[in-house]
Amino acid sequence: MRNLPLFPVSLVGSYAQPEWLIDRARLADRFPPRVRARELWRPDQEYLAEAQDDATLLAIRAQERAGLDVITDGEMRRESYSNHFATALEGVDIDNPGEALDRSGHPNPVPRVVGPIRRPEPVQADDVRFLRANTDRVIKVTVPGPFTMSQQAQDDHFGSREAMAMAYAEAVNAEVHDLFAAGADIVQLDEPYMQARPEPAREFGLKALNRALEGAPGTTAVHICFGYAAIIHERPSGYSFLPELADCACDQVSIETAQSGLDTSVLKHLPDKTVILGVIDLSDHAVESAETVAARVRRALPHVNPERIVVATDCGMKYLPRQSAEGKLRAMADAAEILRAEAIG
Repeated sequence: MRNLPLFPVSLVGSYAQPEWLIDRARLADRFPPRVRARELWRPDQEYLAEAQDDATLLAIRAQERAGLDVITDGEMRRESYSNHFATALEGVDIDNPGEALDRSGHPNPVPRVVGPIRRPEPVQADDVRFLRANTDRVIKVTVPGPFTMSQQAQDDHFGSREAMAMAYAEAVNAEVHDLFAAGADIVQLDEPYMQARPEPAREFGLKALNRALEGAPGTTAVHICFGYAAIIHERPSGYSFLPELADCACDQVSIETAQSGLDTSVLKHLPDKTVILGVIDLSDHAVESAETVAARVRRALPHVNPERIVVATDCGMKYLPRQSAEGKLRAMADAAEILRAEAIG
């Protein structure tokens, strides 16, 4: 992986999908789907893969133009951050879904686990190869974490959430190794349900997460969050599960601070982790000034050395209008330039 500058800039994962690709109104009217939701795509099936490739190229170029240092594919091929991978596994009945409560307490259709969970083949390796072929910058890919997938499924086989989470961890671990082999520089596991359900996360979530990361041959990250701002409007002032990640095998921890006004002193509990610092408020489509973004980063500096900070968005940009998303990317990159100049001066 090539060297990154001080205060490198990155997406968390997703970017705004074009209106011609996905029905954004229908997408925003529901929680992120846990089972397949093909009805959200606008192109006919025979043209969908080509359209997703084109949208991915647009997302890559938007990040490059804005000056981001770490590039993702924007998750353009996904209906949600998790279902793309979770529904590709064996042992899961997606045609006859089960039901589980989402993080707001409402029932949601979810994959129904009916047998041993296995990954029959790499799920996102081709996505990584496409991304690697179309940018010369550092690239990151995201995968749903095993604990979160265990909370987004109905167990009709294992009889134990922990056993199911460990089975998901095996599948994720295999995927992580294949993603690095395909050219990923950073692989990030998304674990929002560690914040939503901290007690079971403490019981077995960290164990499953560490198994999923075991032996990873490159830089790894874990993302926890308060949920998409377009869906979850109320933000607590602090994380219910964060210091525990000091014992995680990951190299980086991705958090949100902008919308919640997070007390950044909690970051002192992660002394050995790089912090992917969310400093873009996704609840407001207005584009922040670069100085506003820089000020949000400065709040963390008493607790995290500058060398351990990646400037990023709160959660993902999936639900933002593209014009807003493009402006917020530029604000992040410009803020990083301000901070670098201050560090040198």
